Amino acid sequence: MHPIRDPELAAGLAAFEQLVPGGINLDDIPAARRFLAEMNAAMAAEAPPIPGVVSRDEHAPGPAGAPDVMVRVYEPEDRPEILPALLWIHGGGYVLGSVEQDDLKAKSLALSLNCVVASVEYRLAPEHPFPAPLEDCYAALKWLAASADQLGVNPKRIAIGGASAGGGLAAGLGLLARDRGEVDVCYQLLIYPMLDDTNVKPAGPGTPDAPLWTRANNLIGWRSYLGQEPGSEGISTYAAPFRAQDVSGLPPTFVGVGTPDLFRDEDIAYAQRLMQAGVPTELHVYADGFHAFDLFAPESDAAQRFTAEYTRLLKRALHS
Repeated sequence: MHPIRDPELAAGLAAFEQLVPGGINLDDIPAARRFLAEMNAAMAAEAPPIPGVVSRDEHAPGPAGAPDVMVRVYEPEDRPEILPALLWIHGGGYVLGSVEQDDLKAKSLALSLNCVVASVEYRLAPEHPFPAPLEDCYAALKWLAASADQLGVNPKRIAIGGASAGGGLAAGLGLLARDRGEVDVCYQLLIYPMLDDTNVKPAGPGTPDAPLWTRANNLIGWRSYLGQEPGSEGISTYAAPFRAQDVSGLPPTFVGVGTPDLFRDEDIAYAQRLMQAGVPTELHVYADGFHAFDLFAPESDAAQRFTAEYTRLLKRALHS
């Protein structure tokens, strides 16, 4: 395990370990989902309310032969006629999570960015492996652009973003939107994204485990999402964006990750590939920033800097 020297972040990690003794366990995914939902509900009940934003649930036409996709739309109560939009994709290792878990996050983004936030309730693996979750996100993106007039959204100022597996889906969605050419994406926000299906080597001597999101969980997440063994031949670059060699033509991008995060090396390498392809890219690496450090140590200096930086950059992209 990587040592966490920052006392604020160490306290945040200790709080998580106290809240989740033994850490997240994906050996029983339905049980993990129930536990996560209960934990998020308890945390939300203790969080202060966020006034000034309203939300409603809409439904985007689903992919061919699939159900419609629920999209929760957030907007500032006091808003101009037209606003930019952010399509937000929740995390959870491709197997956990929901729109509900990011409710406060989406409200905060709508207010701080002065934009419409559309949060996607995509289908989860292993019941619905790739391409179902990504196609749900694409369906939501198409609906957001097509419904711009009704939603009061500028279709030329739509960004995509997410954290962890949500960041991986956002990266895959960026590639898919580029190649299908149906929707313009002005920015992609990749928060410690889960990109590389080959990063599943077991922990052991010389291979330290990572705090919060472990190597064992990563293997289960990827195996569930891909419907086959991670690292196999022929896996789509839309499923595992780290495999994409041609990343030219992607929108400007923010990539943020911490040094003890399991995704550190793949995120840095992907950001470098974007830079080499001429994609305007901001890469930010935070010392001692364990996976989801901004959620479990939100008052820490590192989390405050992290949130302020990506918010500032995304707001500039949306409103430029």
